[in-house]
Amino acid sequence: MPTSCMSKNFEMPTREHVSCGLSYHNVTDIYDALGNASQSGYTFIVTPIAHPRFRREFLGGKAHQRQGAFTRSDLVLSSHDWSNLIVGKISPWINLDSPVLEARQNSERALEQEMNYAAHLCLPAIVISLRDSNCVNLARHVYSKILGSGGHQPTYNVWIHVPMKAAEDESKIFINSLCNGVGDADAESLEVESKVDTWEWWNTFRSVCNTDRKVCLALELSEDLPNYMEIQRWLGEPIKCVFVKTTLFSTNKKGFPVLSRAHQAVLKKMFKVSINKLDIQVVICGSNKHSNIRHYHQYMDHLWTTQDPDDALSSYAKGYEDFLQIPLQPLMDNLESNTYEIFEKDPTKYTEYQRAIHCALLDKVSEEEKDTKTIVLMVVGAGRGPLVRAALAAAKNARRLVKVYAVEKNPNAIVTLCAQQNEMWGDQVTVVPCDMREFNPPEKADILVSELLGSFGDNELSPECLDGAQKFLKEDGISIPSSYTNYAVPVSAPKLFSEIGAMREKDKPASALYEMSYVVHLHNHTPLSTPQPLFTFFHPNRVEVPNNTRYGKLTFKIPYNCVVHGFAGYFDTVLYKDIKLSILPSTHSPGLFSWFPIFFPLKDSVYVGSNQELDVHFWRCVSPRNVWYEWMVTKPVIGAIHNPGGRSHTIGL
Repeated sequence: MPTSCMSKNFEMPTREHVSCGLSYHNVTDIYDALGNASQSGYTFIVTPIAHPRFRREFLGGKAHQRQGAFTRSDLVLSSHDWSNLIVGKISPWINLDSPVLEARQNSERALEQEMNYAAHLCLPAIVISLRDSNCVNLARHVYSKILGSGGHQPTYNVWIHVPMKAAEDESKIFINSLCNGVGDADAESLEVESKVDTWEWWNTFRSVCNTDRKVCLALELSEDLPNYMEIQRWLGEPIKCVFVKTTLFSTNKKGFPVLSRAHQAVLKKMFKVSINKLDIQVVICGSNKHSNIRHYHQYMDHLWTTQDPDDALSSYAKGYEDFLQIPLQPLMDNLESNTYEIFEKDPTKYTEYQRAIHCALLDKVSEEEKDTKTIVLMVVGAGRGPLVRAALAAAKNARRLVKVYAVEKNPNAIVTLCAQQNEMWGDQVTVVPCDMREFNPPEKADILVSELLGSFGDNELSPECLDGAQKFLKEDGISIPSSYTNYAVPVSAPKLFSEIGAMREKDKPASALYEMSYVVHLHNHTPLSTPQPLFTFFHPNRVEVPNNTRYGKLTFKIPYNCVVHGFAGYFDTVLYKDIKLSILPSTHSPGLFSWFPIFFPLKDSVYVGSNQELDVHFWRCVSPRNVWYEWMVTKPVIGAIHNPGGRSHTIGL
């Protein structure tokens, strides 16, 4: 039985138009600014909480402070407007990581003041701009604040504003700061390596904040775009907002603003990553370079609405992007009707199974024997009968005689099988209500057909089930599927990492959630290498005492600085001869949606430098009652073993 959605009982609506905001450097009359933005089609504005040049002094007593309020009154807008239409910007002069003690302490007080006022206004979000990777103290204070350490936990999200790529002048400033206090020769070497990786700024900040879900990325589209791999790395981050400067736009023949094709492509990729979750927004910033500020919003809406249509898998999985699910255990649990119904709608799986059965029948029965020889075909784990129907259709098309046994342990599914036997199949099908491992058939099978595969191939115990069932397969019998292989690849998936951290599981410590595998339609993530094969299983397994324990070590070369949050798992299977099914991204069977990938998280994310190697070890462990996986990283650092002895998660035999 495949593993995918437990039930398709909710849909996330697709947003028809882009959510676009307008950023102001400073606002004299916020009511008028909001009205003007609204008239131009913008859904919110981004404005400083306090005047950007108003540096308050907190350390010298009242004599050093300007009298009166530090910013505008909350009465100028309604509570609804503050909490839905305004995103506040933290003052740019605030520097909590300044080497000057007084400046740092004064900045801490100013940040506290502005964040408190943002909470008072119930703003949906605040924007904090990073100037370099020296932001540990800033991140600590922000994280402490959003955790509610002061007694009140604010409701707003924190948008960390980072340029996609540092501008040349920013690079020089950063390199000059690095060169401070080093010799001329060292300084020259630093100038040669003058590239500033702004992803490191973001990674430092979010790492201090423990990848908290309330800390989001506000990525500024840079004039000079980074290379393809760096763009892919950004696309794996939780991008909440894209800042687009008006200076990036050129003017077309009709006088309207347009972006270069490269910038259009990057924006569309960002929209594609986040459109199904409705969580990405665009902010236009900078002075108006065209006739009407409305035209920037209209152009963004054009990019949003002219994206390529979803493929079959994306359409089916809409609403399940990055939604973590515990894998099904159909051997232990009886599946529900709606679960069967979902998988039976797969447009590819049963077509390929039917092809495989058709070919096997032709190989088993020659044209001369077709009217005299009857093939015994057993469907083990028959569910509600889709493979039985596929087998009968294959036999009809091949003009071969078959006798089918439908073996199923779920008493509720047996009702459906018996109804079909009475109404359609007749004596051609025998329904057997028992566990396939306990079946004692009156005759042996020529062909054994099953759909016991999970998202990692073997994780729904297909090896154990088929090893138990092969005793009633003839010596020259055919198993469909005949083999399957699982694959693993390291991924950067901060969103999934934070989702696991926010989960609660009854009777389990929080750490146990990182020792479980999850079925998930991976969306907001970055694969960090090419998936590599791990374990392979063959059927029928003719060894005298089958042993389905496995151990494997994989080594991946990581192309750029990144954080590994876990491993994505896939599988492919050979049904018969050259007929295959695959959920591996590079060979994914068109239209196949019965299986989403599996995800093995790491309790402690691992930072890996550019061109470093990552070693991961996987074990498939088997006891008389359970099967479980264990995994660990040993390079570039040695991590802890995950799920030792199956302490957090097992699959019941």
